[in-house]
Amino acid sequence: MLAGIGAYLPETVVTNADLATRVDTSDEWIRERSGIRQRHIAQPHETCTYMAVRAARAALADAGETPDQVDVIIVATATPDQAFPATAVRVQGELGAGGFAFDISAACSGFVYALSLADSLIRSGQAQNALVIGAEVFSRLLNWQDRGTCVLFGDGAGAVFLRSGRGRGHGTDRGILSTHLHSDGRLGDLLYVDGAVGRPDRPGHLVMNGREVFRHAVTHLSGAVTEALAANGLTAADVDWLVPHQANARIIDGVGRKLGLPAERVVVTVDRHANTSAASIPLALADAYAAGRIRRGDLVLMEALGGGLTWGSALVRL
Repeated sequence: MLAGIGAYLPETVVTNADLATRVDTSDEWIRERSGIRQRHIAQPHETCTYMAVRAARAALADAGETPDQVDVIIVATATPDQAFPATAVRVQGELGAGGFAFDISAACSGFVYALSLADSLIRSGQAQNALVIGAEVFSRLLNWQDRGTCVLFGDGAGAVFLRSGRGRGHGTDRGILSTHLHSDGRLGDLLYVDGAVGRPDRPGHLVMNGREVFRHAVTHLSGAVTEALAANGLTAADVDWLVPHQANARIIDGVGRKLGLPAERVVVTVDRHANTSAASIPLALADAYAAGRIRRGDLVLMEALGGGLTWGSALVRL
């Protein structure tokens, strides 16, 4: 079961008006295309590990657990502090946890992928309790001269603590009911980072074909959530909350409409957080949970699409 939820957002908030002093853009232009009003930007001390540790501690505190109860830590990130060791191993060291730890890279779908892996490890008996973290410092990947991308992203970290338990194999069970993962490498050039350790000749900036990503996003995300509902014999009417990847308000609206979900049952934080990639779903979940909107026993549907292209969904009863 999902026993604890936590989050960390950098201290510095950058508004659209702030960005307009640096690049050729405006508050109206950004909001009209994305729904974003502001984003949190990490300062030098707020590394991927720094944020992940703080989100993890908050999730552990919410679950009433201590680091010695953690068997595995999985960090979903496209912006690790180092090529190796993995950010998850650094988090393990900071927390003083045992077990084992590793990172996963699936871009904006990373948290759903990591959640699926943690669920599989628990089901197989290789772990009893897991920390799943999404942590990103996308501000360090951006070309701050490219107004088409630099205005869309932010930094942050979110985490959940998973505790093993036995259910009845029914939709009323608490915990992760099912996860569904997909990718299509033929679409990799629609959203990518141009360079890394293996290509030091490249600038290492994010590149995106926004129009094409939008087109694929609504179709693939709608399919992934329909798949999750069908696998559990449920309908959209059974879902209490849709917690989508916070990439773009128009994508979120499009998926919600295709599912027939009213806006009041869709968690939206993109206006305040912007796109935080693998951190966006756990940050949105933590935000709604802290506000008392999402409660224990609620059925939550999560979905995300990211570079790869990768996409997936998870159905969870808190």
